[in-house]
Amino acid sequence: MNKIFKIFLLFIALHFSCNKNENTSSSDQSILDQTFKGSISLTQLENYSNQSKPAYITRDNTNGNQINDAVATLGRVLFYDKKLSVNNSVSCGSCHKQEFAFGDTATPSKGVAGNTSRQSMRLINSRFSEEIKFFWDERASSLENQSTQPIKDHVEMGFSGTNGDPNFTDLITKLSAVDYYKILFKKGFGSEDISEQKIQTALSQFIRSIQSFDAKYDVGRAQVNNDLANFPNFTAQENQGKNLFITRPTFDANSQRTSGGLGCGGCHRAPEFDIDPNSRSNGIGGSIQGGPDFTNTKAPSLRNITKTNGTIATPLMHTGVIKTIQAAIGHYGNLTAAAANNTNLDNRLKPNNIGQQLNLNAQEVNAVEAFLKTLSGSDVFTNKKWSNPFP
Repeated sequence: MNKIFKIFLLFIALHFSCNKNENTSSSDQSILDQTFKGSISLTQLENYSNQSKPAYITRDNTNGNQINDAVATLGRVLFYDKKLSVNNSVSCGSCHKQEFAFGDTATPSKGVAGNTSRQSMRLINSRFSEEIKFFWDERASSLENQSTQPIKDHVEMGFSGTNGDPNFTDLITKLSAVDYYKILFKKGFGSEDISEQKIQTALSQFIRSIQSFDAKYDVGRAQVNNDLANFPNFTAQENQGKNLFITRPTFDANSQRTSGGLGCGGCHRAPEFDIDPNSRSNGIGGSIQGGPDFTNTKAPSLRNITKTNGTIATPLMHTGVIKTIQAAIGHYGNLTAAAANNTNLDNRLKPNNIGQQLNLNAQEVNAVEAFLKTLSGSDVFTNKKWSNPFP
């Protein structure tokens, strides 16, 4: 009888323990619902960790920070939370907007204390590149390192610890008092404790989850063995543009193109269309503030440079000076002046130490433009899991 009674007591204890856990979960979800109005569910997390990607996509800069659904969900909230700025007016998502391929149409972008020094870089497919450094000038050694630097910048988000700003420790104190962060940090990391490393881990996981492989290019690439083959779903113009983009040009002694393509793929390498880590300046040598700026050697992936209607998603280059795809192509058409003035110009753009002159005709420009538009999908612009969770 004693044995049966003990089993009964154990059953009762387990019953109340399970109910307590359910009540705790329900209470936590209720707190989240007050802020996010149902856009975040602790029991039905969005899929960030197990997204499919084409077999031909091989580059990956995850570097051990594997994506976890709970941690990436926390990253999504951090990405869009204006509490990460000193005056609660700016978030990462303020300058990296989903509707603009996670870039910004403002040139320059606006921070809490004025204008940023460079155009905000689009974040599409940040994970799928060989280049592990970030920012236009590659000053961040990794995406993790990059993710909190805007927060600690006096102009951008203001927790700099300089110019009278609070420091990052003050931000941690601020976030530690927020009820939904107690829940989300515990869900992601098993503890309510907040640290810069955890913030970096979560933000970089969310950013790396933002991927786009539903473009016309991907439909065609899946049907052939390599990028130089004609894609069955492409028009003749799009296939011509693809081959011009990939094929290297041939130059004479005066750096005049005599045959071949444009050689864009030498720096923007298919099929990821990321930037070659060895790339140097592309010839845009100015700065938003005026004066020279030759240190920019990073570029975002060329995927989703246009929206679904074919118009450009954001101004291009670190200055935002290029407003159309044709203008971008035209920039590379004659780099004689850039080679004379830019000491950091990429060698591939100055054969014989003279700026290249591609001598493009209208048919070639139109073909390359048509091809570049095939690199844009639609899902990344609307998918709920990358959207702002705050109503």
